[in-house]
Amino acid sequence: MISMILNQNKLLSLIILILILSFKSCKFYSFTGASIPPGVNTFQVNFFENQAGNRSGSTVEPGLDNDFTNALQDLIMNQTNLDLVTNDGQLIYEGEITQYSVTPMSATAKITAAQNRLKMTVDFRFINTKREEDDYSKKYSFFYDFPAQLQVYDIKDEAHEEIFNRITQDIFNDTLAKW
Repeated sequence: MISMILNQNKLLSLIILILILSFKSCKFYSFTGASIPPGVNTFQVNFFENQAGNRSGSTVEPGLDNDFTNALQDLIMNQTNLDLVTNDGQLIYEGEITQYSVTPMSATAKITAAQNRLKMTVDFRFINTKREEDDYSKKYSFFYDFPAQLQVYDIKDEAHEEIFNRITQDIFNDTLAKW
């Protein structure tokens, strides 16, 4: 009987030790898939200026820059335990919105557009002040297709949500999840 109690205590101790080690290791890996580099506690998202109006075929969408910047900040805050700072961040996210355009995608028998595509492109730069080898630049782009009889105004909220979700998740995966 005593040996059974001792074996149960050893088993309980082993389970507690495993749990402690598991939670301690979560400092660098979160349940969302983020792999936070050791010593990194802060991130900074600089304002993504909308420069799409400078590109042929693109239009300027008021508030797009602010909405995208906030979407990226929110994603990182919700999926990591990093603190958002306005300067001197250890991980720095920055870039510009370089394309925001609507193009016809398919035609009807009467040679009019049946479907349009709203496309957004972001020129992105990532700076890791703790590990310079992680720094990189990349273009991210995504689109939203919609019926030609609708205007961008009619689908803007849904389109922005889908485009922002895809681009910000791709940025997150490349910078913190390393997928």
